Amino acid sequence: MADVFSEALNWAAALSPFWVYLSLLAVSYGENVVPFIPGDLYIAFCGYLAGIGQINVVVAVVVASVGGTLGFMTMYGLGYRAGAAVLDPQRLSWIPKQQARRVEGWLQRYGYRIVALNRFLSGARSVISLTVGMARMSPTWVLVWSGLGATVWTVLIVVAGYKLGANWEVVGELLADYGRVVITLMVATAAFYLGRAWYRRRRRAAWQATLGGQDEANAPPKAAPVSDEADTPDAH
Repeated sequence: MADVFSEALNWAAALSPFWVYLSLLAVSYGENVVPFIPGDLYIAFCGYLAGIGQINVVVAVVVASVGGTLGFMTMYGLGYRAGAAVLDPQRLSWIPKQQARRVEGWLQRYGYRIVALNRFLSGARSVISLTVGMARMSPTWVLVWSGLGATVWTVLIVVAGYKLGANWEVVGELLADYGRVVITLMVATAAFYLGRAWYRRRRRAAWQATLGGQDEANAPPKAAPVSDEADTPDAH
């Protein structure tokens, strides 16, 4: 796989600027639809090409940002049409349901901030866009915030490739480390909120049990039942 990617980069390096931009648009779009496409690495490579003067750095940022935003909106549209099927365990089996439910919780808690930060949440981008669509969030604001997030992320990656020059491949190693950190933080955050929810349920149940015991202790004693024989007049 690495050899194929290296050959693709060598091929791209020999292209005219127009075709480099076109391939950058396609890769930036495709990585949002097919997660295993190494889009960020190719964006860093294009930053390197800009550094040696083969393409324009501003145009590269614009093209990659547009491609990433369009890819996000495509998956948003699929989630919008699929609706609740995104979380249905019997349908759309290619969607990681557990991750989608986690993203749904994030959206309820943080709203459009998750849309803006989706590019920085490695490994969850496609699921975020699908879940945002399922939640029927405003397409206008989704476009604005996903575009802003894509632009900021693209600037960082392109500038890194531009500055590192021939050592641009270091970006791949940094992204891999960053991805591991993000995944670890996501798992730790999920464990924290699950643990807190469990603790609160236990504490609430214990408190209700205590209140129930106090109510029973403070309740007035029940009157003794009156015997029917006591109300019957003596026949003698």
